[in-house]
Amino acid sequence: MKVTVDEDKCCGAGTCVMVAPDLFDQRDEDGVVVLLDAEPSAELHDGAREAANMCPARAIELDESA
Repeated sequence: MKVTVDEDKCCGAGTCVMVAPDLFDQRDEDGVVVLLDAEPSAELHDGAREAANMCPARAIELDESA
């Protein structure tokens, strides 16, 4: 799996951080998402999927074929 984020779309809701803190963080100055692991191990895939599904701005994209 490959994870990408679109910082321009991010609204700073922080849902991704709450759902998958091993994959996502937020910048202190504006709350925009910070991707911590673009190619997470298999045990983190469910969290990545949940974060992408719950993101209100649809700023997280997953490539399951990677």
